[in-house]
Amino acid sequence: MPVLLSARDVRYSTEGDHGRVVLLDGLDFDVARGEVVDVSGPSGAGKTTLLRALAQLLPDATGTLSLASETADSMTPQEWRSKVALLPQKAVMRPGTVRDNLLMPWAFKVRQGATAPTDEKLRAALDGVGLGEVVLDRDAARLSVGQAARVSLLRVVLTDPDILLLDEPDASLDEVSAEQVATIIREFADDGRGVVRVRHQRADSIASRRLRLSGAQLQEVDGR
Repeated sequence: MPVLLSARDVRYSTEGDHGRVVLLDGLDFDVARGEVVDVSGPSGAGKTTLLRALAQLLPDATGTLSLASETADSMTPQEWRSKVALLPQKAVMRPGTVRDNLLMPWAFKVRQGATAPTDEKLRAALDGVGLGEVVLDRDAARLSVGQAARVSLLRVVLTDPDILLLDEPDASLDEVSAEQVATIIREFADDGRGVVRVRHQRADSIASRRLRLSGAQLQEVDGR
């Protein structure tokens, strides 16, 4: 499959208790269309840092990023992040209804003038991930952990990015919720997009490739 996201010579270091700590040391990283790439590694190795660097959320990170041959330097950081979208580990629900939360991205300047999804599309999206019991007018604060995780993921998917960067998307979820989140991810990738997941859980069937980040370097992991 053609390469969608390309990262070359990605470097990042930060100040630690005993001097400068290198977390990313000249990493080269590609994601092809249709791929779900899992990144594992020990705690503190820099997995979340890698996602943030790919999303251009670390001003001090260096390297060359491109998306379908269009370089990150040719876009504003906001434009890049609308195409390369990062979802943090903890689902964040803003005060308001489920509808308010799903439509939140369309309040941002980068989507000014864009048409927000209709209630019919929002309803279909919720139904498609097993949230048929969740009405759009429900107070988002009343969602369970699993429900909030799926709403948070849907909120990003509905913006139609090319790449999803997911920081432990199934952490703290029960088995049913985790399977429904995996279904969203696999369907997203099957549509010709790409996914990078930071995971600690046992490998599942949707991962195309597995990498391990350790010692500021990425290495391919054999097997599933």
